Amino acid sequence: MEKKTNYSYIGIAFIILVFGILFIPKIVDRISNGDIIRTESRSDSASERKTKAEPLAFIENNGIKRQVPNFSFTNQNGKIITNKDYLGKVYVIEFFFTTCPTICPRMNANLVQIQNAFKEFENFGVASFTINPKHDTPDVLKAYAERYGIINPNWHFLTGEKEAIYKLANEGFYIYAAENEDVLGGFEHSGNFALIDQKGYIRSRKDEYGNPIIYYKGVVSEREKVGDDGEKEEISLLKEDIKKLLNE
Repeated sequence: MEKKTNYSYIGIAFIILVFGILFIPKIVDRISNGDIIRTESRSDSASERKTKAEPLAFIENNGIKRQVPNFSFTNQNGKIITNKDYLGKVYVIEFFFTTCPTICPRMNANLVQIQNAFKEFENFGVASFTINPKHDTPDVLKAYAERYGIINPNWHFLTGEKEAIYKLANEGFYIYAAENEDVLGGFEHSGNFALIDQKGYIRSRKDEYGNPIIYYKGVVSEREKVGDDGEKEEISLLKEDIKKLLNE
């Protein structure tokens, strides 16, 4: 009886040995190739499919998808830039002025952070329109761009006729901009960004009720999370949606 038990142990040990010889090298090889956790891979793939299956909304007026209006302005290098120069690129729109003492420095710091996050993409850009073109000449804009560390060749700081810029802001994008000598800095404007796809359409994600948010709040940083007035940051959302449009 004792010998039979010993034979059983020997048989079990032999099976374990054969299993180790045959299968352990394969398991090690799967680990080396990053293919060991199948459930996580399936979960990641499902998440990625869900993201791709939910494209950003188009902004519409009376059923017509809104595109960037035609514009033509001079950039910080003295070159004429039009809306056609941005075709084929995903880009962010802002309205600002270089002497702004309030929200503009925060907005542009956030845009620099976005610039750095997408520095590998040749088809990402920014269009910054000054609402104080009398002061913000190409030379002034160039110095401003250098001060902020602008390295993206598709980030243009644009100046031109004041009436054309204000019409573009208030009627083209519905992003408020106005001259007001009673406010700090002499001008007031929205702190929102607009996101444009590669075909020139204004795009955004939808809110919890299924409505387009239209704009992205540009003042509160991703690091701050929440502003002094309780406003939540949307820079992280903007980054996610830029990536989505770049992959369209």
